[in-house]
Formats: sequence, structure tokens, C-alpha cells
Amino acid sequence: MRDDRERLRDMLEALERIEKYTALGQHAFEQDELIQTWIVHHLEIVGEAMRGLSAAFRERHPELPWSPVIGMRNVLIHGYFQIDLALVWRTAATDAPMLKQKIAALLAE
Repeated sequence: MRDDRERLRDMLEALERIEKYTALGQHAFEQDELIQTWIVHHLEIVGEAMRGLSAAFRERHPELPWSPVIGMRNVLIHGYFQIDLALVWRTAATDAPMLKQKIAALLAE
């Protein structure tokens, strides 16, 4: 079973991989199905890893966006037929970098 630090490392790695392709810009994302799939997949990983963090860790870190991240994971995995790519892009380009900073800071502690 993975512990909280391993899950945080999983999240950080997935966020770094998202960053790699958001750096190519929104136009590349909109035009390339493989980039879209790559980013969606890694957002799923972030949400799954966050969902697996212990209750004690969650209680100690109420500043993390638990509901939005886990909620997005649920939509991406279970509601894949209704994925809003504009929302995926905004999440990857805006929210993911902020979450990456928070996760990196937690791992540095």
C-alpha cells in the first residue's frame, strides 16, 4: 500500500508531466488529441492519488482543494463522454501549477 509521501510524489510527477505539454500552448492542446489524452490521464492520476491520501493527512491540510480535484477525477474517469476540454485546459494551465507548488512544498517539509 502506498503511503502519503508516495502519493504526493505521484501527484508531483503527474503535475510535472502536465506542465510539459501545457508549455506547448492552448492551440497545441486544442489541435492534438494525444496531448488532450495525455493531460486528461495525468489529471486522473492527480485526483486518484489525492483521493488515496489518508484522512489524517487531509485533516492536517485543509488548504488543498480536495473536492475540486477529486471531483474532476471522477468526471474524467466516469463521465469521459462529457469531458469539457476548455475546463481541462484551464485546469491544466492555471490550477495545476498552483497545486504543483503546494505539493512540492509539502514534500520539502
